[in-house]
Amino acid sequence: MKWTKRIHKTTITALSATLIMVSGWSAPVTSVHAAPATCGTGDHGLLQALQNKHSGDVSTPLSFSDVQFLNGNIGRAAGNGFMIGTSDGGCHFQEIYQGQWSFKQFDFPDNVHGFALASVEEGQAQYLIGTSNGGSEWKRLSNNAVSFERINFIDSKKGFAYERAAMFYTKDGGLSWSKISTPPNTRGAYFSDRNTGWAVVIVPGSGYRVMKTTDGGGTWSLSLKAAFAEPEFGQISAKGDQVAVLLYGGTGMSQTSYSLYESANRGKSWNRVIAQETAGGGPAPGSGKAEFNKGPAAGKPGNLQLVGNSTSFLVGFSPAAEKVAVGRSYNGGKQWANLPELAGYDGVTSFTSNKEGWLAIHELDYSSLYVTKDGGASWERRFSLKVMTQ
Repeated sequence: MKWTKRIHKTTITALSATLIMVSGWSAPVTSVHAAPATCGTGDHGLLQALQNKHSGDVSTPLSFSDVQFLNGNIGRAAGNGFMIGTSDGGCHFQEIYQGQWSFKQFDFPDNVHGFALASVEEGQAQYLIGTSNGGSEWKRLSNNAVSFERINFIDSKKGFAYERAAMFYTKDGGLSWSKISTPPNTRGAYFSDRNTGWAVVIVPGSGYRVMKTTDGGGTWSLSLKAAFAEPEFGQISAKGDQVAVLLYGGTGMSQTSYSLYESANRGKSWNRVIAQETAGGGPAPGSGKAEFNKGPAAGKPGNLQLVGNSTSFLVGFSPAAEKVAVGRSYNGGKQWANLPELAGYDGVTSFTSNKEGWLAIHELDYSSLYVTKDGGASWERRFSLKVMTQ
């Protein structure tokens, strides 16, 4: 079953306009979204043709790859060939896009402009694409494929792109990129603005070094050392005064060892929050006392997210145990809580405050979106795509 282009374009344009109006990007229409009596469930009647097409497809099931909310009400989620959105906190979802692009990761700095890493088919060449109408239409921003693993845009023009060993900056909306100078053997980086950045550096046979720059990469200074025999890569993020870094150990038997360090004073001092040692992955990087010897779901670490000036979230998943969970700190890593688990194989989070957040999970028969209003202590499913036929 093929969608009629004209009908499809009308539908998604209407949604984009609604999302824009509700978020204040156009004249507000107060009568459009009165408080709903009840919230929808299941797939909200969306993406029926795609669900039928992928039914029973074990190799490329229809599923969410990323989710991003701008506030407690407005957000989007996307996967292989689709993007959906909500403007009332997930009570109702609408289709924004359905087409050739298979989304890996996307980032909307506002409700109109968006950027994404996507391929025409899963496993094929990946491109940087952009939208200027809320996500209903996308275009390539260059003719060449990109090797970016992650993107992060500050606004509609300025943004960063990250590879495992390099990072880049754009000031023209992704049309051109300049490489940022990072220390040798960088294996993970993050810039909170054009001047302030962090890099995870590996020293083979010795361990990890976390470096900081305040002049855009011109000079770097040491902030943290963590001993480890076989360092590989790390994940780092910074917001306000807090910095968090995830240092990876080994992986084996569906298990990953890692350490999570957090700083509440811009890297002047650090707290070893999690040091997860596993039978399959070996010891955790670093040394010294850790608050916890297991992370969320006692499994592999997922995306790390900082909110405000002292809140951090980390998603963890255990494919063997079929569990997904979130861990959090409300005081810059001084205390940590691993929260209740959900059934699933992996997940990605998007928190808009220390209480409100979303979690996209791959389950056995579904790919679902969950919402929390209490910082991950409890979750409510708001959307689910059936990905296999019983």
